This record gives sequence, C-alpha cells and structure tokens, in this order.
Amino acid sequence: MHIQFCGANRGVTGSCHLFDTGTKKILVDCGMFQGGDFNEGRNHDDFPFDPKEIDVLLVTHAHLDHVGRIPKLIRDGFTGYIYMTHATGELAPLIWEDAYQIMAYDNRKFGYPVLFDEQDIAVAKSRCKGVDYHAPLDLGGNISAVWKDAGHIFGSAFIEVSAGNMVVGFSGDIGNEDVPILKDTESLGDVDVLLCESTYGNRIHEDIDTRRQIILNLIKDGVQRGGTIMIPAFSLERTQEFLYELNKLSEYDETLPNIPIFLDSPLAIDATKVYKKYPDYYDVEASRLHSAGDDFLDFSQLHTTYTKLESQQINRIPGPKLVMAGAGMMNGGRILHHASRYLSDSNSTLIIVGYQAEGTLGRKLYEGARHVKVMNQEVDVHCMVKAIGALSAHGDQRKLLKWVGSAKKAPKQVYCVHGEPVAATELAHRIKDQYKAETFVPEYLEKIEI
Repeated sequence: MHIQFCGANRGVTGSCHLFDTGTKKILVDCGMFQGGDFNEGRNHDDFPFDPKEIDVLLVTHAHLDHVGRIPKLIRDGFTGYIYMTHATGELAPLIWEDAYQIMAYDNRKFGYPVLFDEQDIAVAKSRCKGVDYHAPLDLGGNISAVWKDAGHIFGSAFIEVSAGNMVVGFSGDIGNEDVPILKDTESLGDVDVLLCESTYGNRIHEDIDTRRQIILNLIKDGVQRGGTIMIPAFSLERTQEFLYELNKLSEYDETLPNIPIFLDSPLAIDATKVYKKYPDYYDVEASRLHSAGDDFLDFSQLHTTYTKLESQQINRIPGPKLVMAGAGMMNGGRILHHASRYLSDSNSTLIIVGYQAEGTLGRKLYEGARHVKVMNQEVDVHCMVKAIGALSAHGDQRKLLKWVGSAKKAPKQVYCVHGEPVAATELAHRIKDQYKAETFVPEYLEKIEI
C-alpha cells in the first residue's frame, strides 16, 4: 500500500491525496490551488495520476481548496462515486457553480481559461453520495471508511480509512476551539498513519473568550472612522459565524452600532439556507436557539444583496456601513469591487477573518502592502487593515496537538500537509517531541509506502 501527496504539500491549497491499497485507488479530496488569480495555472495541469483509474473519491468538506477540481476530475475521465456528508453534498455544488460563474466572468472580461463547465458540474452532482457521521462505508475488498466531525465548517469531517490491518487518517481541516453553531472536533481514532493539516502549525490564536469583544471593538472603531467596513467573506462558516456573533451583539447584548450591514455574497446566502436544513449538526447552544424559534443567522440590521444590481446599490449608501463579500482571500468575487473603491479611503477598514494563501491579494494586504493591483487597476492602500485569528476556521498549534493526542494511542507516523513549510515543520517537530511519532513534511508528488 502507498500514499501519494498530490496537493497541499508545503502549501495550503490544492488538497489531494491518493491512497493505493493494492486493490483500490482511493482519492481523498480534490481541491483547487489558490494563489494570485482565482483560477491559477496549476489547476489546469494534468493530474499526476490517471483519473480513469481512480475507484472512489472521499471528500472531507466543501471548501474550494478541497473540492474545487472535482468537476475537472470528471472531465478528465473519473467515473466513480463521490462520498461526503449530506451537508457537504449540498454545499459542494454551490461552490462549483460559484467558481464557474467567476471563471466565466474572468473568461469574458480577461480571456482567462475555464477549468470546467456546467455539464461537468451536473455530472459531478449526480455522482455524489451522502454519508452519515460514524456510519462505516464499505468500499469492498475489506476496505471501509468512516467520517467523524472535524468542527471546521458545516458538514466537515476527518476520514479514517481501514484497509486490512492498516488504518489511515485524513484530517481534512481541523476546526478552531469553541466555534459557534458547530459541534466540537471529535477525538481521533486509533490510526496507524495520519495526514494532518498544519495551516496554523506555528501559530496560537487569540483567546476565543474575547472573540465577540474583538469583533465589537473593530466595528465600533470602523464606525468612528466613518467609512466602509469590508470583510472578505469565506462563504462557508466564517460568514455564518460572523452573522451568529453579530446577531448576539444586536439582539441580546444590544451593543452593535446601528449601521446597515450587507451580506453581499450569493454563495454565502445560498449556503446559509443549507445550514437551516440540518439542525442535527448544531452544537448545544445553536440547538437551543433553534428549538426556541430564534433565527440566529438573521437580525434587523442585516440586508442580503443577491443580485448584481443589489450589490451595486450598496455604493449609494453613505458610511458608516459594513459589507461582507466573497471571496475570503480576495482572489475573486464581489469583494474586489468594494476593495477597488474603498481600499484607498483612509476612513474605511478591512477586517481579515481567515487564512490568506501566499500570492493572494488578501495575503498582500495582511502583510502590510500599501500599493496593490485590483482587477488590473493600481490601488493605493490607505484604509485600516486588521486581522482576527480567533475567527479562523482552522485550529491553531495548540488545538492540532490536542487533537493528535486525543487518540487512545498515538499514530505511528504523521505527515504534516496543508501548511506552508515553516508551519508544517514546526508542527511536525512538536508532534514528534510530544507523542514520539515519526513525523514528516512530504514534498509534492512524494510517494510513501505504508
């Protein structure tokens, strides 16, 4: 048996891992690479395997960097089934359709190529099969897989695959601590080999207990400045988490400044509808609110702008105002239109609430760039730029170490993936020191025997 690392190695996007048991070829995730452009060149490369030979695809969750190339996989010849949790099965097609719309726009405006088309999406949807958490899936040949709650986004999971006497764990992305709406990350099972994400393998987030106060303080500061508060929206989870916190500040604490708040993301609006369909996935507090009839993702100041015209009309509303718009790394979507208008405004504020991949506009702004290119236009940055680590969907170093140690026995081997080299290497060293496991930071396309 062997595993080949086909994406998210010494980098944070493009998650894709091939597990060859000798009798079956199992692909775990098939995500887009994300960098300077939404649909960057690496996504168009041939897969480092023959898609026709893949027997089955297992999906951890619906983020673009884990599912974004699945329609391309279909286009290139994959004919098997795609297994994921029921919520992921509804969210992933929204991600594909949104990605296609962005690619089609870029194709019309700039001549950029598209990665897949609507027919590929339709076929991919038809191949998706929903699974329940904890229900083992028989893949045949004495091979099975089980999905356990990762607490990362709605419907997210880590997957444990049993093949003969070997158990291999695929972390997907492990969630932050005490995330609203979601249940806590479950304990890791007794796996022999673990592929563990390391996005924040060298970072510690702010105290979760102060999350709401951090949000409130940033909004109050932005209101005092008088301009537009921009929040690049990761449409799955970060947006819903932010709405949950704003609802609390508005309706319970009654401390939220009385300004218009716009959710300017069709994907996030559609995704929020999926959240409302699966209350069984809620944590205790969200379940209590749901049972009491409280729509914790809506409040009086919130305005949803679904159409392009509705989005454009936001510009007519004077500040102070708050706008949440995709994409979260600012490498596409409506946030670019707001950025081109307001980044140069010294009265405006940009609040970054999630990981920014290397090469993206969000990363450049996070690192303090004072001059950037937005939609092929040069823009000087004069607005205030702030970041909130406590709102990340990813667990920090402390959380990842705790999760690896949650198994009754430590994995024999741990491969740190989905992290930049410094973060992955530091996490690998700490896992080795703390749990005496063999740890590695694999290279792209490296193949290991297990």
